Amino acid sequence: MFRDDTKTVHIGNKVIGGGNPIMIQSMTNTKTEDVTATVKQILKLQEAGCDIIRSTVPNMEAAKAIAQIKKEIAIPLVADIHFDYKMAIAAMENGADKIRINPGNIGSKEKVAEVVRVAKERNVPIRVGVNSGSLEKDLVEKYHGVTAEGIVESALDKVHLIEDLGYDNLVISIKSSDVMMSVKAHKLLAGKTAYPLHVGITESGTVTSGNIKSAIGLGIILNEGIGDTIRVSLTGDPVEEIKSAKLILRTLGLRKGGIEVVSCPTCGRTNIDLIGLANQVETMVQNYDLDIKVAVMGCAVNGPGEAKEADIGIAGGIGEGLLIKKGEIIRKVPETELLATLRAELDNWK
Repeated sequence: MFRDDTKTVHIGNKVIGGGNPIMIQSMTNTKTEDVTATVKQILKLQEAGCDIIRSTVPNMEAAKAIAQIKKEIAIPLVADIHFDYKMAIAAMENGADKIRINPGNIGSKEKVAEVVRVAKERNVPIRVGVNSGSLEKDLVEKYHGVTAEGIVESALDKVHLIEDLGYDNLVISIKSSDVMMSVKAHKLLAGKTAYPLHVGITESGTVTSGNIKSAIGLGIILNEGIGDTIRVSLTGDPVEEIKSAKLILRTLGLRKGGIEVVSCPTCGRTNIDLIGLANQVETMVQNYDLDIKVAVMGCAVNGPGEAKEADIGIAGGIGEGLLIKKGEIIRKVPETELLATLRAELDNWK
């Protein structure tokens, strides 16, 4: 089921599915009951470009904190629930815009029914989440191990349980740390359901390994026309997840806006601190809402030519560099002034 054909679901002030723009999600790593710390982190994520935020609700204190948190943020808040159905109900009663549950670990059908009853009363979407690590024993035995087929069957079993309870305001999430298993599972699931899919590679690792796994997995899945929301799961600052997700979507042509930075690999011809400069530029441009390409090049061999292909660029020389704008060399400036010069150009970009 391609994105254009999936069911639309309203999550607070956002709409997913039905061909709407793919939303970027992340998850707070603060204690949710620490309202000050949680709000502070969400505001940083908002500023970075997060569209929907998820927070864990392991206890009643965290559930009650949702009401306070929502007063200070502008993006929808999803309550992440495990094991205790009462926390799902309390989270919705305190204003959660969506809940994430695995009906398999919530308990009996009666407990799931209570969650669904409150969700229906408040029209709160339910994200049915299944991870390969928690696949039921009977499905592991049926498929002779953890497989894409087993993950999909597990997810659809839980979806059908909620449908049988008279509710279909659903989003589905199936995750695995195995990239190619995730790809296969999403392809299988997309052919079996019209519900929006939240896509991610779970437990993908640190910023380095997690970015590589997520870029490959999400890249393949999204390029197949599958996925309505995404999360790049990283062991690190959640803001890094947003940066990576935006870059993945831009690279695939699925999102416009924001500055794309290109930079050459270093070599023996480089006579400026290209690595430091490129990192500074990449950090600096996060604050600009410009749909342009910025080049940071290290030497006079290929630098000027490649920089001309960008909207604006800087190319290094010996302790100095060229400012190149829309294919034209504008001027030569000392290396120490390259970053400030580029910033001034971006501040006055037309």
